[in-house]
Amino acid sequence: MTNKRKVEVFTAGCPVCKPVVELVNQLACSSCDVIIYDIREGCETNECRDKVKAYGITQLPAIAVDGKLLDCCKKNNITKESLQAAGIGVR
Repeated sequence: MTNKRKVEVFTAGCPVCKPVVELVNQLACSSCDVIIYDIREGCETNECRDKVKAYGITQLPAIAVDGKLLDCCKKNNITKESLQAAGIGVR
């Protein structure tokens, strides 16, 4: 039995965020549990906005894997390579 990686994608539903969401969905494999949070719309429990604060997210789009904000999101340089290095799409 393998543990799934929890991949959380934080967006603002904007044209800049859309390609990042598409890239994550394209790379995600059966070992990835992808959750998309649209911060603009919020969520029922407000969990998504609480996570933005807890992860220290200051710009969108942003991605956290297993509860940790990816370094590429801190520098606003989300690439296919940086996502794969974080384990997205790696079985």
